[in-house]
Amino acid sequence: MRRKGPVGDTLGRTPREILHRAARIEDKFHEFRARRGRKRGLVTTVVPYTAYGAPGWARVLCRVVLTKPDISDRHRYEKIRGWRSFFSIPVHDSPVIVTVNGVDHELPVDRGGVVDARVESDFEPGWHEVSIRTRDTDPVVAPLFVIDPATRFGIVSDIDDTVMVTYLPRPFLAAWNTFVLDEHARRAVTGMPVLYDRLATANPGAPFIYLSTGAWNVAPTLTRFLTRNLYPAGALLLTDWGPTHDRWFRSGRAHKVENLERLAVDFPDLRWLLIGDDGQRDEDIYGQFTKRHPDKVIAVGIRQLSTSEAVLAGGRRHGDHAEGPAPWVYAPDGAGLAEQLVALGILR
Repeated sequence: MRRKGPVGDTLGRTPREILHRAARIEDKFHEFRARRGRKRGLVTTVVPYTAYGAPGWARVLCRVVLTKPDISDRHRYEKIRGWRSFFSIPVHDSPVIVTVNGVDHELPVDRGGVVDARVESDFEPGWHEVSIRTRDTDPVVAPLFVIDPATRFGIVSDIDDTVMVTYLPRPFLAAWNTFVLDEHARRAVTGMPVLYDRLATANPGAPFIYLSTGAWNVAPTLTRFLTRNLYPAGALLLTDWGPTHDRWFRSGRAHKVENLERLAVDFPDLRWLLIGDDGQRDEDIYGQFTKRHPDKVIAVGIRQLSTSEAVLAGGRRHGDHAEGPAPWVYAPDGAGLAEQLVALGILR
């Protein structure tokens, strides 16, 4: 006779301790693809992402996938473009070794091949590099930005329809832009690169954190887009699409909320300028964060979608923030936001 648990599970486990059936199916599928891929000659590849931290620690981010071997090109992961990036095969059966200040840190890899871990470091403020490898790959280099403890200002920015036009509220165009359109055909939101450059120039050493519900699969593409359009360098905080241990799909809202809370804890003396758009949940997420941490938000900037974008998105999400603890500014482009930030004394 099988023993029943408190919520009906045969082993007395809670729902959060049981791997969701969809996740188990996904794991089996990835294991099958990995075996097939290795038989076809695919090799383990580490995709490094920009890390950030403070004196004493660093948050290291990377993903491990299988790709075609190319001895002449150590950065073969950069060739994974468009729809192919969503079909990359994650590798999670081997730990990643991160070398910081000459010290090796062995880190576990999650189900999606992603490493997101905090390690000890002894770097001075500024840009540095860390080395990342597995036991059977050559080292790759990840940029690391160490934030000066004296810094008091930082920028958290959404990506889709905030810095890059993706028409995310329009499902078919969003799918076309994501899976088919060449990355060089994507364009920046008017005036946003100039606004971000002015913010970086006026606030030397200020961190830029690009927080999005996009998948880690497209991180190299997003990095190239940001660089090509002259956005300030910064860490990408993306998510891993697909089933989790207790649900069919990950929550994009929870991803943003959790990372904002983590930034508030990691950098208690920083005040953030939060930038997003009014077509998704940015206003609600930023508004709730501002209420919870009124001393950690200097202002909120919202890029307004066009009328057609707003209609297809189901309307704008404007809330009542006039009496909130931080000022809110709205404009359809970077120039409009810049003008209002200048009026508030946040931008010179």
